Amino acid sequence: MFPTISSLIQYLTGLNIPLPIQSFGFFVAIAFIGAYWAFLQEFKRKEKLGYIHSFEKTITIGAPASITELAGNGLFGFILGYKLIDMALNYSALLNDPQGFILSLRGSWVGGVIGAVGFAWWAYSENKKQQLPEPKQQVVTVHPYELMGSILLWAAVCGFAGAKIFNALENWDEFLKDPVGMLIGFSGLTFYGGLICGGAAVLYIARKHGIKPLTMLDIGGPGMMLAYGLGRIGCQMSGDGDWGIPNTAPKPHLFSWTPDWMWSFNFPHNVNDEGIPIPLCGGKYCHVLQVPVFPTSFYESVICILLFFFLWSIRHRIKIPGILFGIYMILAGIERFFIELIRVNTKYHFAGISFTQAELISIFMVTGGAILILTGLNNKKATAINHG
Repeated sequence: MFPTISSLIQYLTGLNIPLPIQSFGFFVAIAFIGAYWAFLQEFKRKEKLGYIHSFEKTITIGAPASITELAGNGLFGFILGYKLIDMALNYSALLNDPQGFILSLRGSWVGGVIGAVGFAWWAYSENKKQQLPEPKQQVVTVHPYELMGSILLWAAVCGFAGAKIFNALENWDEFLKDPVGMLIGFSGLTFYGGLICGGAAVLYIARKHGIKPLTMLDIGGPGMMLAYGLGRIGCQMSGDGDWGIPNTAPKPHLFSWTPDWMWSFNFPHNVNDEGIPIPLCGGKYCHVLQVPVFPTSFYESVICILLFFFLWSIRHRIKIPGILFGIYMILAGIERFFIELIRVNTKYHFAGISFTQAELISIFMVTGGAILILTGLNNKKATAINHG
């Protein structure tokens, strides 16, 4: 496996370039970029079709920089300088534990002060160039796609928080042992928690700016499917524990043309250091699973990226609000439900039935998607009858 981007570069090129970038985090960033692109295209398309509209906003131009603006830039500069200078001076410690290093309180006070002064002065000087003798009010037109920065930020913050909370609920015993570690670590993320909380934040921002919930859901469906598929690449590359149940069965003849790891894999050098020690391997990430398992994260990557292309290809034909997202919910729910059958996860027991959190939510997603589609079709029929 490739727990860090450096290990991937070394595998591909033979070059040892020490970089403090974890593979999982890298592909999560790629997933957000993919979602940003898909959302942006859909925002522009929906506005062109008249489903969403631009709006006017009154801004003040030519005013001097406020104390709040200068303080905000100064605070950002302090944090950046506080961390970056310490990273440069203690690069080996950063490489050894990037996550722990970044999330710790350690840093350079000198770097922080320099960063704070530098950013505050930059904000002041840039504002000074545009300052007018008499500040004036100006009405500007804002297009919906220009909300993407705010949407992406709040989706990331709320989605990460939701993914951590749902993961804690799903692994309650582990959470009780180390609540702080589970809540601030980048590993251990539950997709549905991120989807629910991040989605709620996006819907709130959209509605605040006049975008109907069903239209916003349709805009987001393909992008969320793409982001999930890309994010799962990070799970597969790093070996973060999102793998399947043990699989010692021989590879079926139907899949004889595929590499063995696609059928059964033991995730050597996985980022969780799970399994048995690898002989002659020193340092971190020196474990391999004793029994090979289904590489479910790889399966999900392939399936969800293909499902994204399917959703992307049919989006032009669907005119009724909510139906595209209904299709997304059904596809995402079915995909995850069947993956859960071969995936390692915490089981719940109720009335003699054993199920996982993801299986339960998958059923709700399929049901909710079907309701959205049927409601949309019935509304269309009712409208046609009323106009008939």
